[in-house]
Amino acid sequence: MKIVIIGSGNLATNISLALKNAGIVPCQVFSKTLEHAKELADKLGCQFTDKTEDVITDADVFLIAVKDDAIEGVVESLAKGREEAVFLHTAGSVSIDVIKKYTNNAGVLYPMQSFTKGIAVNFKEIPCFIEAVNQYTKDVVTRIANSISDRVVEINSDQRKKMHLAAVFASNLTNHCYRLAERITEAEHLDFSLFGPLIMETAKKATHISPRLAQTGPMVRNDQEVMRRQMELIDSPLTKEIYQLMAKSILQDSSAQ
Repeated sequence: MKIVIIGSGNLATNISLALKNAGIVPCQVFSKTLEHAKELADKLGCQFTDKTEDVITDADVFLIAVKDDAIEGVVESLAKGREEAVFLHTAGSVSIDVIKKYTNNAGVLYPMQSFTKGIAVNFKEIPCFIEAVNQYTKDVVTRIANSISDRVVEINSDQRKKMHLAAVFASNLTNHCYRLAERITEAEHLDFSLFGPLIMETAKKATHISPRLAQTGPMVRNDQEVMRRQMELIDSPLTKEIYQLMAKSILQDSSAQ
């Protein structure tokens, strides 16, 4: 199977290396930034280009891992003359409709994970959500997904958008809370890594029971005196507002149990 990787960022890098480890080495990397395309291609041992006209014409699959607002333009520019090829985007919040208007074989392969270049992940553990417009494309995307992940789930675009929204809460917003905690430790010249065991235990409980059942602390107890004292320690008005809103949300959720 000849796969062209479109993109060279965090996701493109991680999924390309996962494919290589699975024995499916991409044949080319296309990126508008030539230096980045070469960097990834060197890791894969394949061709690279920054020119649309130099993208391989007879590839079986074009795996698109670029910014959401660039996906449609990429497919529109590459699909003509490649009627038999499968075009897969990897975005959580982009409907399959965005690309199926340009190709007969549109599909989605969305790995639900936060990726960073240089930080290895076990792709086999990552849930991969797939979608396809026809059986041929479904067979292709299923084969690719199964080669890199042990958790492949077929869902539609609307479901995937909701999963991506949930992922923002579970990962991005949670990570920002880590950053807010880090600011507090930095101000006191303390080591944020001390929070490692607490973070790991909280995440473990959330996945083994339920975030609702795992919630602890002054907010779920509605300990107004503790919360008042903590509010006094917060200098940033925005952080104070976040604290208040989270306290209200936690208390409301616990009261609904």
